[in-house]
Amino acid sequence: MPLVDVEHVAGPDESGRIDRIVQQLTGRSRADVKGLFHHHCVTRNETPCLNPGEPVAAGDVVRVRHDPHRRYHAPPPERAQREFRLVHEDDDILVVDKAAGVLTVPTGRGETNTLIDLLSERVKRQRRRGKAIAVHRLDRGTSGLLVFVKHRRAVDGRERQFREHAVVREYLAIVGGRLRRQSGTFHSQLRTAKGLRRYSVDEGEAGEDAVTHYRVQQSLDRASVVRVTLETGRRNQIRVHFAEAGHPVLGDDRYHPAAARHRLWKAKRLALHAAVLGFRHPVSGRELRFESPLPGEFEHFVRAAGD
Repeated sequence: MPLVDVEHVAGPDESGRIDRIVQQLTGRSRADVKGLFHHHCVTRNETPCLNPGEPVAAGDVVRVRHDPHRRYHAPPPERAQREFRLVHEDDDILVVDKAAGVLTVPTGRGETNTLIDLLSERVKRQRRRGKAIAVHRLDRGTSGLLVFVKHRRAVDGRERQFREHAVVREYLAIVGGRLRRQSGTFHSQLRTAKGLRRYSVDEGEAGEDAVTHYRVQQSLDRASVVRVTLETGRRNQIRVHFAEAGHPVLGDDRYHPAAARHRLWKAKRLALHAAVLGFRHPVSGRELRFESPLPGEFEHFVRAAGD
C-alpha cells in the first residue's frame, strides 16, 4: 500500500503541541498518533520529530507520511525517571532536564546509573546500536538543561558551536550575601589544583579563560538570586567566580563552604540551576531554545528568605 503524505502550515492561532495537529491531519486515535511519532512518520520543518509533546509555533510546517490502513502501535509507557525529564528528542539529539544529585558522566571511580548510561540505553532501544554522547556537563549537585547527541555528525556540529560561543546558557543561582553591584562580569584564568579544586590565577599567568556575566534578580535575607550567563563553559566556573567574590553558591561544600551555608537552605544540593539552553540544531541548523522551571527548593527558599 503506497504511503500518504499530508502537510500543514501552522497558523497564528495554532500554537501548542504537535500531536494535536497530527491527530487533526490523520483522524487517528491518540494511541495511533503516539505510534506515528515512534515510527518516525512525523517531521517538523523537515526535521524528524519523536516527541508528541513538542511545541509548534506559527509558520511551522508539520508533515506526516504514513499508511492510512496500518495501525502504528505506540511504545509501552516508560518507567518514570527521577533522574531526568525528557524535554526534546529527534533523530540526532536529546535535551533533558537533569535532577540534582545525578552524575552526567562517570568519574574515575567508574560509577554506573549516570545520565549518560540512562540515555545510552534509550538510544540503543531505538536504534539497536550507538549511544548517547555528552558534549557538555553539569556538576552532580546542579540541576537543569543538558543536550546529548546520538551520532558523530551531530557531535561535530555541537562542539563547533561551543568553541564559537554560539550556545546560550543561562543559570539561576542563589548565592550568599547581597552583591553590591546589580550586574557585572567575572573574567579570570582558571587552573586545577589537587583534588580537582579550581581556582583563578593572577593576571598574566597561564590558565583556561573563563568569563561569567551576572545580574541580580532578587535580594533576600543574607542571600541573592542571580541570573548568570556563561560566555565560556569551564568546569566549576560559576561556583569559583562567586566564591572568590565572597558570595558562594548556597550548599557548596567545596568553595568557601562556611559562607555557603544559610539557615533556610535545607536542600542537600547546590543552589544552581541551568534554566535556559539555546543553540542551532547540529544537523538541520534550526534555532532551538529550551527553558526549565525553577526547582521547588528554590521557590521554597525565596518565599522564606524574602519575607
